[in-house]
Amino acid sequence: MSLFFRIWAFTLSILFAVAIGISAPGWFIGIGDFKFTTLFVPILQIIMFCMGTTLSLGDFARVIRMPAGVGVGLVCQFSIMPLVGFGLVSVFGLPPEIAAGVILVGVSPSGLASNVMAFVAKADVAMSVTMTAVATMLSPLVTPFLMKLLAGSLIEIDALDMMWSMTKMVVLPVLAGLVFHHLIYHRAEWMKRIMPLISMIGIVVMTVLTVAIGRDNLLTMGAILMVVCFLHITCGYFFGYFICRMLRMEEQTCRTIALEVGMQNSGMASGIAASLGKIATLGLAPIVFGPIMTTTASAIANWWRTHPAEQGTQNEV
Repeated sequence: MSLFFRIWAFTLSILFAVAIGISAPGWFIGIGDFKFTTLFVPILQIIMFCMGTTLSLGDFARVIRMPAGVGVGLVCQFSIMPLVGFGLVSVFGLPPEIAAGVILVGVSPSGLASNVMAFVAKADVAMSVTMTAVATMLSPLVTPFLMKLLAGSLIEIDALDMMWSMTKMVVLPVLAGLVFHHLIYHRAEWMKRIMPLISMIGIVVMTVLTVAIGRDNLLTMGAILMVVCFLHITCGYFFGYFICRMLRMEEQTCRTIALEVGMQNSGMASGIAASLGKIATLGLAPIVFGPIMTTTASAIANWWRTHPAEQGTQNEV
């Protein structure tokens, strides 16, 4: 019950943040000459640090023990969502920078939320954590390349600059969190409750700021973005699951990869949008994506929880 409450409390907090940002945008633009957009990168670094504290070297070493599942999952993650996002913005004809934001979410890897949903769904949590860890560390290499390839005609992309920005925003904080985990975190049980809370607060703050800054665009494009994001997410679950079924992988593995593919790190996408100076346009899709992702993932995870997979059996195709 506690876990269920935390999942839905987070979703409701995001929706409340959206409402506050729309109704009182002036409060969250800045104070005097100080603009709150400068807070995005530090907040993302804090979130990624908190994520790093939950990881260990064993999470990365686990790739050796489950190479097929992790390998297939990573290929699906960095191909399905980017291509689906590109296809959706082409079909719906979104404005260039809004469209680039949809693609940006698609090329961002999964975050800690997918690990929580894997636990709820009784999927393979160890594989989920490993995929999240590896995909996060690969993202500074893969995400800029995919953005240049798929969104380069929509906005100007400096892949090398984005690579360095992501290294500072993602890799270094995660590595710092990893060191913190081995030195302090594993000895302090209370931190295991505090760190996820800090991450949630950080995402809520980023949501309020993004909505406030991009309010006009959100009011204009919000409805169509909701449709696009819903299709994007559900296609991720669908293709992630059924590609694994076609490869005759175990049911538990199929469910794990489906969640990893459909659930993206919208906070990371928002941070990248802020680093590019386009939070009011490029950052809108990640904000719309987040609540829809959490809601749909909760529904799927709770369904799978009541219909557990038989471990050790492969799917028939």
